[in-house]
Amino acid sequence: MPPSNGTGATAPDDDAEDDYMNMTFEDPTPKTESSLQRTQRLKKESLARGKIKSKAERAEEEAAAREKALSTSMLEAPGAKKSKGLAMMAKMGFTGGGLGKKTDDGEGSTRTEPIKVNIKEDRGGIGMESEKKRKLQEAMEERGVKTVKIDPDEYRERVRKEREDERLEKQFYAAQRVAERMDEEREDEEDAVEKQKDISSRPLKSIPVLYRGLVRHREEKERDRRMRYDLEQSLSRLPTYDDEDEDEDDKKALGKKKTTYVTSEDLDEEDEELDKFNALEPAERLGMLVQHLREEYWYCFWCKMKYESKEMDGCPGISEEDHD
Repeated sequence: MPPSNGTGATAPDDDAEDDYMNMTFEDPTPKTESSLQRTQRLKKESLARGKIKSKAERAEEEAAAREKALSTSMLEAPGAKKSKGLAMMAKMGFTGGGLGKKTDDGEGSTRTEPIKVNIKEDRGGIGMESEKKRKLQEAMEERGVKTVKIDPDEYRERVRKEREDERLEKQFYAAQRVAERMDEEREDEEDAVEKQKDISSRPLKSIPVLYRGLVRHREEKERDRRMRYDLEQSLSRLPTYDDEDEDEDDKKALGKKKTTYVTSEDLDEEDEELDKFNALEPAERLGMLVQHLREEYWYCFWCKMKYESKEMDGCPGISEEDHD
């Protein structure tokens, strides 16, 4: 019971009123900025106000503001309660949702989402695109060109097939390199050296058709490179005279001795066998190469390894799907 002061009133409890442990005191000194800080702040604000925004920055801000406005409901937007238009609609019974005739379930029959805004970025007048399309259609009709409507499913299937063929072509190129390397490794060391010396003059038709196209393409690039090199060298040399008594080494040093390159002599000849092979589908050509590697070298193109026997124990199968 609190103590009495003799007059019937209770004395105030000083410990309950003053909690010195939890008291906080404000800093008596006001927070002021120095003249240097004020100058720097004003300078930054002035630079921010005077900065001219780029076209991309303005477009980005406009797009952000537009998206924010479209994503905000008019009923929840700031100042919606003060809108006279919404107040008039509320008096007529509008509480939100779509406008229009009510359906059996009580919902509005019209859309509740705002119409998508299409920003016109060019300087052409309204309807100019339609006029361009009309003129293009008339020009095509005059030339006898008929427009064909493409089925979306057919278009998607065609794009998918093109991408799949491109992927198979890359795998086929890799398999060609493996087959060529394995054929070279099968030769003994002496034959390999002789083959390397005479590889450019080796008839192309003696190379297996499975990777003959790879060798042909490489030889054509090498021939074009050498021809360009000879042309550049001939254009960079000054006119010279021929001296019968001049030493061969001097002629070579002065660039008078023409270098003769040895390349495949049958690059310009037709190769019906190669043309027929290249006309096959990429999947069929790749399958023939994979089968060749398995039968000749017990090598699985998908496992990327060579097995010890023709049974190839441990290999899931011959197709790529078996290795998934």
